[in-house]
Amino acid sequence: MKNFIAIDLGAESGRAMLGVLSQNRLTLEELHRFPNQPVRLPTGIYWDAFRLFHEILEGLTKAGRERKLALDGIGVDTWGVDFGLLGPDGALVDNPRHYRDARNNGMMEKAFAVMPREEIFRHTGLQFMQLNSLFQLYAIKLSGSPALEVAAKLLFMPDLFNYWLTGVQKAELTIASTSQFYNPVERRWATEVFEKLGLPTRILPEIVPPGTLLGPVLPEIAESCGIGAVPVYATAGHDTAAAVAAVPGEGEDWCYISSGTWSLMGVEQPTPIINEKVLALNFTNEVGFGGSIRLLKNIAGLWLVQECRKAWAAEGQAFDYAQLAEMAGQAKPFVAVINPDAFLEIGHMPSKIAAFCERTGQKAPENPGQMVRVILESLALRYRMVLESLEDVLGRRIQTINIVGGGSRNQVLNQFVADATGRRVVAGPTEATAAGNVLVQAIGAGVLKNLAEARAVVKASFPVSVFEPRSRQGWDEAYERFRSLL
Repeated sequence: MKNFIAIDLGAESGRAMLGVLSQNRLTLEELHRFPNQPVRLPTGIYWDAFRLFHEILEGLTKAGRERKLALDGIGVDTWGVDFGLLGPDGALVDNPRHYRDARNNGMMEKAFAVMPREEIFRHTGLQFMQLNSLFQLYAIKLSGSPALEVAAKLLFMPDLFNYWLTGVQKAELTIASTSQFYNPVERRWATEVFEKLGLPTRILPEIVPPGTLLGPVLPEIAESCGIGAVPVYATAGHDTAAAVAAVPGEGEDWCYISSGTWSLMGVEQPTPIINEKVLALNFTNEVGFGGSIRLLKNIAGLWLVQECRKAWAAEGQAFDYAQLAEMAGQAKPFVAVINPDAFLEIGHMPSKIAAFCERTGQKAPENPGQMVRVILESLALRYRMVLESLEDVLGRRIQTINIVGGGSRNQVLNQFVADATGRRVVAGPTEATAAGNVLVQAIGAGVLKNLAEARAVVKASFPVSVFEPRSRQGWDEAYERFRSLL
C-alpha cells in the first residue's frame, strides 16, 4: 500500500487529497478543503498565495500529526497560466496576479503589433487568450513595473508551491506548455518570442517532465507537519493535464471534456498540429503526460454558474449546485442562447447575461432556473461546435465524449451534451484531477509503469455514468441561433 498526497488547487477551492494505491486500485479521501478567494486591491486582482501555501501545510499537518500517515509522495497541481516572479534572493517580487485581472485587456493586440499572431502561433501552437502568461508578462513590461526588471526567475503556480515545499526552482512541463512561450515541437522555451517582445529570457527556469522527483520537503516543513522527509514530485502540474491522465478512454474515437470552472475539450495526439486551420479555429497544443499533445480548446465553463450563485447569495438567495441543476432541468428550454466565452471578467453575472440577451434581441431569463438552463444549454452547444471543429482538424468522427472533473456530477449538463451532439457521453471520474496527480506521482516513484497502467487503475477504481442521446428536439434550431451569435 502506498500513500500519496495530491494538492489540487482550483480557481474556486483547493484540497489536500489522500490517494491510497493498493492492489492496482486507487481510493481518494479529502483530508482538507479550503476556499481559494482572489483579493481585489487598488492595483488589481491577486491570488492569496501565502494563504494558499498555509492551507497546503494545514493539509500536510492533518496527514502527519493527526493521521500519523507514512507518505510516499506529495504533488501539486493548479490552474494554468498564472505565475510568481522571484528576485535573486528567492523571494516574491510581486504577488501572483489573477488571470482575470483587467491589466491584460488589449495586450494581445499590442503584442501582435510587434510580433504577428501567425508568428507567435508558429513558435508556440497555443490558443490565443488575453489571460495567457505571455500577455500577462507583456502587460507587466508595458506598465513599467519594477518587478520584471528585478526578477531572476519565473515560476508557475504549482512550481512556486513546489519551491516553497522543497527549495527547488524548476518548471514542470505540462504547466509550462500553457504559457504561450513554450515550443511544443522543439520541446524548449520559445525564446524567439521573448526576445521579439523585449522580455528577459533570464527568468525562464529549467523544465522537467511530469513525474520528476524534485526532492524531499524542507526540514522545517517535515518537522512542523510531522511528515518526515517525504519526496515531492513534479506531478502533472496543470490540473487539466492531471485530469486527462485519468480519463478512462478506450480506442481512438473519443475526446475529453475536463469540466469545472473552465471546460477544456480536446483529444490526445502524438505530435502537435500547427497549421492555418488550427490557428483559425484557435485550438491549442499543450503537453500532456508522457510527451503526448493535448489538442484542445479552452471554453468558459461552470464559472458562469459559480458567479451567478455568488450574486444570488449576496442578494439573500442561497442555492447549492444540486439545487441549481434541478431547477435548470425543470425550466423552460431554449429561452435564449449565449456565447459562454464572452464573459471573462468577474462581476454580477446574472446582470451581464441579461444584458447580453437584450443586446442580441433575445428574452432575458426570468429566474435562477432559467438562467442556469441558458448557461448549461449554451455550454452544450459550444461543445457541439468544438466537437465539429475537432473532427474537421482530425478528419475522423468522434463517437464518445468523456467528461471528467467536478462538472461531470452535473447530470443535467451531461444529458444536454449527449442530446446537443448526438454522441454517447461517459461521465466520470469526478476526481480525475486528484487521481491523475496521484497516479503520475506513482509512475515517478516506480510504483506504476506507465500511463496505460495508470488508466487501468482508474477503470478499476471509479464508476462512470453513461448518457445516450435522448431527445434532439429543439437542439438543431438552437444550434443555428448559437452559430449566428459567433
